[in-house]
Amino acid sequence: HEREHDREICELAAKHSEEMEKLRAELKEEQRLLLDELRQQMEATHRAEHEQAQLQSQTLHSLELEALRLTLNNMHTSQLELTQSNLRKEKETALVELREMLNDKRAQEVAILQSRHQLEWEKFKEQCLKEKEDL
Repeated sequence: HEREHDREICELAAKHSEEMEKLRAELKEEQRLLLDELRQQMEATHRAEHEQAQLQSQTLHSLELEALRLTLNNMHTSQLELTQSNLRKEKETALVELREMLNDKRAQEVAILQSRHQLEWEKFKEQCLKEKEDL
């Protein structure tokens, strides 16, 4: 009876040991699957974060480029306005100089004409006096 009992205990111990090994193997497999799943989730999260960072970097780069474009556009507009203003001033100055030159030339021509007129008047007067004396 005691041997039978020892044999049953040995069988139970072997069965228990076998079941423990089986449970350990199942537990290891479950752990491996969970670790694989966790690794995949971490890789997916890392990829998503990396893509998000790239997208933010591209967006920031695009915004910087747009800001530079607007700044250059404003500078170009300011430069054009300044150039237009300078050209307008130069044109006004040239017109004033031309007007003064034309006025001076007109004044000279008027003076010359008055002088000729005066000379012709004097000549005519002398001729009239001469004719009067002759008569």
